[in-house]
Amino acid sequence: MVVEENIIRFAGRMEQLPPYLFGMINKMKMEKRRNGDDVIDLGMGNPMDPTPDAVIEKLVQVAKDPKSHRYPESSGMPHLKQEIAKYYKRHYEIGLDAEKETYFTIGSKEGISHLCLAIMGPGDSVLVPAPAFPIHIYAAVIAGANVMRIPIAPEQGFLDRIINICESCYPAPKVLMLNYPHNPTGVVTDTAFFTEIVALAKRFKFMVINDFAYSKITFDGYQAPSFLEAPGAKDVGVEFGSFSKSYNMAGWRIGYCVGNEQIVKALGQIKGYFDYGIFSAIQVAGIIALRDCDDTIPVLAKTYETRRDVLCKGLSRMGWNITPPKAGMFVWAKIPAPFDKMGAMQFAIEMMDRANVAVAPGTGFSEEGEGYLRLALVENEERLRQAMRQMKKAMDALAEEL
Repeated sequence: MVVEENIIRFAGRMEQLPPYLFGMINKMKMEKRRNGDDVIDLGMGNPMDPTPDAVIEKLVQVAKDPKSHRYPESSGMPHLKQEIAKYYKRHYEIGLDAEKETYFTIGSKEGISHLCLAIMGPGDSVLVPAPAFPIHIYAAVIAGANVMRIPIAPEQGFLDRIINICESCYPAPKVLMLNYPHNPTGVVTDTAFFTEIVALAKRFKFMVINDFAYSKITFDGYQAPSFLEAPGAKDVGVEFGSFSKSYNMAGWRIGYCVGNEQIVKALGQIKGYFDYGIFSAIQVAGIIALRDCDDTIPVLAKTYETRRDVLCKGLSRMGWNITPPKAGMFVWAKIPAPFDKMGAMQFAIEMMDRANVAVAPGTGFSEEGEGYLRLALVENEERLRQAMRQMKKAMDALAEEL
């Protein structure tokens, strides 16, 4: 008997990619919902609030124009690029060359992924604060680079770790991946920290990528700085932003990269081989968002702040030790004893099974997230209170079994 060789063979990089955590959580959630269970979803940062009316109306209008059905401007329509430059000038006092220092992407996640392919390869190393949003690690892995995780810590300790790694490794890391406000922990920073980062980047010759997706979802009077506000930042790096959070346009898939001209050019060069850009109607709608919807952002941020307060108070009453975040759309919560002994993934499964509440286990954000949950602030206040009641009941029953 002749045994045929399996002709289906994958690239070696596939062996380095674990099952995508959010896909697993969503699969469990959908199975329960198909069985009639009302699952409260705090697992994924998928906004449920509506996109501003003006943005929707413009999309509908432009989508009806047959000219919009052709291939779009791949790097972003000139007017869209001009609007993001005006936005950065208006909000951060940063001057951008709209043509050379801006590029629009199919969401920031896609943009970061393709940029990693453009600037990293085998033999290169990237520094990533951990725990980390998965794409910050695995975009580099897919590109063939080596990922060096740095536990996120108070700023001076974090800076010292960067110095120690850069001085002890040869070759030195090529890229530092930042994400402030941070997902999943909610850690925030200031311009002084970014200024120190720029100095280190010039000293050790590494590039900087800052994922600024949660730029405007800030609380308690805190305002998140742009990395590009630091003097010399455009000499060493770029910043990615997204319409998903500030304008509730998650499903629209539109984001941007701004900053260093050479890095932006490299992103455009590699994307030219992968896609034709964003649907023109979405680009025009993006112009409306940037130009006319500044007033909707504080209202949305206040909504998230109120939900944060409801969730943090509810967890505190249940005995959790909670530090309310100053930004983002998540609460990073340390699982209390004795439930921490079962591990974050098992605890998340128990909450899904017993409480009908979907949460994201911290281990989905690298091993540094063990012992924590990330809870999204996407449900309304009453649903959050209901989730707390259901979790408490499930935890009380679970405690008797432990």
